[in-house]
Amino acid sequence: MAVNLSSSSRRGKRTRRAAMAEINVTPLVDVMLVLLIIFMVTVTLPAVGVPVELPESRAAPVEEKPDQITISIDRAGVIYIEDAAVPAGGLPAALEALDRGGEQPLVVLRADRALEYGRVMQAMGELGRAGFTSISMVTEGSVSAP
Repeated sequence: MAVNLSSSSRRGKRTRRAAMAEINVTPLVDVMLVLLIIFMVTVTLPAVGVPVELPESRAAPVEEKPDQITISIDRAGVIYIEDAAVPAGGLPAALEALDRGGEQPLVVLRADRALEYGRVMQAMGELGRAGFTSISMVTEGSVSAP
């Protein structure tokens, strides 16, 4: 008359599992990748919000500098310094009012492709007259030669 006590005693007790001490990092990695993609897309967007249809060119890209001044001319011929519109005939006064600091800043000129060449050259002439000697013109990239 032998009694197996081990099987009957296990039925009454619940077995306790140890707490899981691992962290599931898959959701964290997913969220970080999405944030990285959003950051990469927003950084590459142009800093100036003036809508301009740029001409195409195969010129090498110019690096952006933090102290550069962006001047845009839209299809209607309105001139913008950064995002602020300059009144007609007020470009010389607006250029004189710019804070240049100690070093000559880079001027980035964005002009619409539908503008006359003379209108763009008038703006560049005023830039040169105001003492800005480092002027870069922004274009869209192109794969074919003109």
